Order: sequence, then C-alpha cells, then structure tokens
Amino acid sequence: MPQDGRPGAPGIDPEELWLRAAEPRRGRRPSFTREAITAAAVALADAEGLDAVTMRRVAGEVGAGVMSLYSYAPDKETLLELMVDHVSAELTVTAPPTGDWRADLKAVAHLQRAHMLRHPWLPGALSTPRVPGPNTLAFLEHALAVLRPTALDGAAKLEIFAQLTAFVAGHVAHEIAQAAVSSSPERAAATARYLAAVAADGHHPELAEALSAPGRALTPEATFTRFLGRLIDGLDTG
Repeated sequence: MPQDGRPGAPGIDPEELWLRAAEPRRGRRPSFTREAITAAAVALADAEGLDAVTMRRVAGEVGAGVMSLYSYAPDKETLLELMVDHVSAELTVTAPPTGDWRADLKAVAHLQRAHMLRHPWLPGALSTPRVPGPNTLAFLEHALAVLRPTALDGAAKLEIFAQLTAFVAGHVAHEIAQAAVSSSPERAAATARYLAAVAADGHHPELAEALSAPGRALTPEATFTRFLGRLIDGLDTG
C-alpha cells in the first residue's frame, strides 16, 4: 500500500494525465487547482526534499482535505509526474539550434544542470522513468532539433537525449553530495592526507602518477564541462 495508506492505482495513464482536463471527476468544484497542488508540492520538495512531499503535507499547503487531492493526483507517483513537468517549464529555449550540434547539445546539458541545481530533488525523481508532459516534450523537441544535422535515426536521437539526461542527473546528484562533504574543511584535509600517504606507499604507482599530474580547475562548473566534453565529443554519429 502506498504512502498515506491509500490503495495503489493500477498505473499512470498518460492520456488521462496529460490529454484530458485537469478537473475532478465529481462533486463541487474546489477552491484549488491541479496547478496549485503541483506548485505546492514543488515548493515543499525544493525546501525539504522529496521525502517531505506527502499527500497530507501538500493538502495542508493548499488548504484542502487529503481525499480531495486524489481527484487530481491519485498517488505520489502521479504527483511526481506533475512536479517534473511543472518545473520543466523553466527549460524554455527561444533561440533555434545553431547547426553546431555538439555545441548545442552541450548547451542543452548546461541548461539541465542549472535546472537540477535549482531543484535538487530532480535527480532522484528522474531515477524512475517518467511520462513526458507538455513542458518536457517541448524541451525534448528542442534537443531532437539540435541533433538534426547528425546522421542518427530517431531512435538513436532519443537514446542520446536519455543518456545525456541520465549523465546530468547523476553528475548533479554527485555534485550536491560532494558539496555537503566539502563543507567540512577537516574532512577534506584528512582525505588529502590519506591519498598522499597511499600514493607514497609504493603499492599504487598508477594512482601516484595520476595524483602528480598538473592540477585542473576543480570548480563544479569546470568539472562538469570537462566531463560533458568527453561524453559529447566522443559520440559516434556515423
């Protein structure tokens, strides 16, 4: 039985969710909307993380009874679908692709990273396959247009977008975790001492050589850009 003790739904129907009116099926029209419910859930997740998003908490935020929310979102998974698409409206791209698909695809990834950093719960939400809503589809349409100059077929283009999104989500999740660790100077110093000792013990020559290489910019932005370049510049589109 899912969260809030409500019996599980048989699954999310994309047509029901995205193509039909977002209104309750019966009863008096309430004083809130699906948009307000979704916005309240996003605000909770932004402030406290996904675990804070329960139907009961969201109902309290919009001033509604828990049961009345189920006409709009029958379970938390459906609510997550709504939340992901709601924030995807921020991924608006007004300029058309330049024709340099690698540069344009890197720009897509940088947009995604900034987006996920604004909403740190997104990488976790995207760890489960999602049904793209209208805002997500608009961004997907742009990404596919970016890949038009390649020789890839449609299926490969969709795979590349999925791979890119997974890379960005994984990197942002790691980045957020690293930021929490790096906030402790004592732990960072202890880690540096440990690695120096290991590199000097004679049993890890490859690691010693790697650690002796010239340093690189270690800002989160610079690190992401390097990793992204290796991913996109190495794509085979033949």
